[in-house]
Amino acid sequence: MDDPAAAVDSFSHELRMPENWASGVIVCSPHSGRDFPEWFMAETCLSTAELRSSEDAFTDRLIEPALAAGAVTLTARIPRSVVDVNRSASELDPDAVACGRGRPTTPRALAGLGVIPRVVSGARPIRNQPIPLAEAQRRIETFWRPYHVALRDLIEEARARFGWAIVIDMHSMPHDAVTHMLPPYPEVVIGDRHGISCGALLRERVCSAFRKGGFRLRLNAPFSGAYVASAYGRPTQAVHVLQIEIDRALYLDSERMEPSADYPQLAEKLGKVLTRVAVMRPDSGCVDVAAE
Repeated sequence: MDDPAAAVDSFSHELRMPENWASGVIVCSPHSGRDFPEWFMAETCLSTAELRSSEDAFTDRLIEPALAAGAVTLTARIPRSVVDVNRSASELDPDAVACGRGRPTTPRALAGLGVIPRVVSGARPIRNQPIPLAEAQRRIETFWRPYHVALRDLIEEARARFGWAIVIDMHSMPHDAVTHMLPPYPEVVIGDRHGISCGALLRERVCSAFRKGGFRLRLNAPFSGAYVASAYGRPTQAVHVLQIEIDRALYLDSERMEPSADYPQLAEKLGKVLTRVAVMRPDSGCVDVAAE
């Protein structure tokens, strides 16, 4: 059970500490935010439903069993269509932010999916013109930076207490993302940046937990890990990061952006897996919670 006094709620995120942090595991949900500021709704040309089409809907709820089992949870409150906390602060799209075209950026940002996104799902433009660079920087300082300060502090605390940190970066993926593959399609995609962001032993233990939990699994395809995995995953420094994508078709009514009739079954199934992951350690086995 979590201690309500240990919850930290900010404009950008909610951080919840368990009563007993079992094994340095931090479960994040960076794309489930759905608190739209009024000023943002005034500038966008899309409806709330359209904006939410890119959201990892309800992953913040789906990870709650990890908290009960002894993991820390860190969930974004700010929607990714406002500021994407799973991007570098320097990933600026000149068509989304009036920053000029001379500065370095990334193909992802140029596609409209930078730290200040230009489009949502279906390549629908969020606004009709770029925002000023100063305003983009204000949003990054207000929403992006506190999330990453919290994550960095948690990683350092975990390393100090346990000797390691394990970050499970939870996402959901549209079913269309895997339909180009040969069936049966994966229900879960686990990314470790092709062995860079997580130790092999821990990765295989997490993959095994999902397989035993009844999920069809694929590794690193079509998602190998984004900014959080790239920026923090340093197994040689005892920081392990796995990105986990769940097929939204398993639990979401995408037309209404509400849990589908299958949500309870998926939540129970995933909850059992996350309960196991919450007490894992990177070297061998799991922490014996009952002995602590």
